[in-house]
This record gives sequence, C-alpha cells and structure tokens, in this order.
Amino acid sequence: MSRINPLAIYALWVRDVKRFTRTPSRIVGAIGLPLLFLLFLGTGFSGAAIPGLPEDVNYLEFLVPGMIGFTMLFGASFAGLTILSDRDTGFLKEILVAPVSRTSIVLGRIAGGSTTAIIQAVLILVLSVPLGFVPQSLLGVIAAVGFMLLIAITFVGFGLTLASQFRDSEGFGLVINFVIFPIFFLSGALFPLSGLPSIIEPLAYLNPLTYGVDGLRAVLVGASAHSVSVNAVALLISSIIMVNIGAALFSRVETV
Repeated sequence: MSRINPLAIYALWVRDVKRFTRTPSRIVGAIGLPLLFLLFLGTGFSGAAIPGLPEDVNYLEFLVPGMIGFTMLFGASFAGLTILSDRDTGFLKEILVAPVSRTSIVLGRIAGGSTTAIIQAVLILVLSVPLGFVPQSLLGVIAAVGFMLLIAITFVGFGLTLASQFRDSEGFGLVINFVIFPIFFLSGALFPLSGLPSIIEPLAYLNPLTYGVDGLRAVLVGASAHSVSVNAVALLISSIIMVNIGAALFSRVETV
C-alpha cells in the first residue's frame, strides 16, 4: 500500500468542500461574527486615537487583517469537529479500515479544512471592501492568500490534535472555545500588542496567529510589527510542527 494516496486525499478534499458549499447556514455562521466585528468596531472606532496604531492606518484597516485571521482560526480549528462528526456517523471507521494510510487521511483532512477556511477568509476580505477597506495592491492580495494557507494548515493541524483526544463532539466544542479565544485575544487582531501588560506580551509572541495577522497586515495594509519574511518563516515552522503533531496523534485513533 502506497504511503501517500493522492486519490484518497482528493476524495476527502472534495467531500469536505462539498459539505461546506452545500450548507449555506454554515457559511453564514462562519462569516457572521467577523462581519459584525468589522461593522461595529471597524466603523465605530474608525476615528478613535488608539495607542500603538501605526501611523496613516485607520482602525478599519488595522482590523480587517485581524478579522481574516479570526475567521481562519475558527474555521480551521473547527475542522477537527468534522472528524468527531464522522465518528458519530460511522464514516471515520469506514475510512480507517480502508486500504489507505493514515497519512493520506490526515493530508486529505488538512486539504479540505484549509480550503474551506480560506473560502471563509476570502469572503471576509471581499465583504470588507464595501465598508471602506482597500488592499494596497493586487500582489498584496495574492501574498495574503499565501499567509491564509499557512494559517489554515497550522490550525487544521491544531484541530486534528485536539480532535484526536476526544470521543464526543460536545466535549471538543467546549474545550476548543476555551482554547481559541485566548489565542485570538493574544494575536493582535483587535488591538496593538504593545497595549498588553508586559507580563502577558511575551505569550503573544508564542502564538502562531500573531505572525499570521501581522503578515496579513504587512501585505494588505503595508504596516506591521515584523517583516513579511519573519512572519512567513514563523508560520511555516508552526504549520510543520502542528501538522506533524496532529498526524502523530491521529495515527493512534482507534477504529472503535
């Protein structure tokens, strides 16, 4: 049996994408909260003097990359929930006993979860334009998709890691919410990290989403705390680590 089965990866990817695109309520639910943040916070604080905000950048421009990161974080991390849903329906057992390697299953899940998370993030980027957000260049938008991919891979791996430790979706849902919000608040998505207490600020730099949001801000707005290359390398390393951890733990998932 081949270690990597492209057909199995493709089949799982198609299944995840079709499940997402054929469920309009899931799409609306995924982008609803980020849009509310943009609508109320982005417009409400557009003229506010926020300490630490880069010069010549208004709050809406600062917030849009943060909401794209927020959407990616939730969309990708909840990809783990589909594994538990498949366990409930019996589909997970069917693919685990199939003549397909666990590596192929993990790669298929990562491909599907990353694609749906990127679709959600692109929708947020497009819908932010009528609110007044203008990306600095087309090249910046293309580079932003690259950052979205790295963020998605990192947090799909994170979702797989968590999902492999649970047997019920209810417990996973409770824990993932408890873990995700600190990651979100420590990413600089809503406010500059310089505003954090000095005892907490170092934790933000251990957070992969910090580099994702900062990288998106660099390529879309032209203002960031770190260079594009530093953010990209940090995200690349975190994505490799999370995928390997997720794959290792998923390989131990039992068929019953």
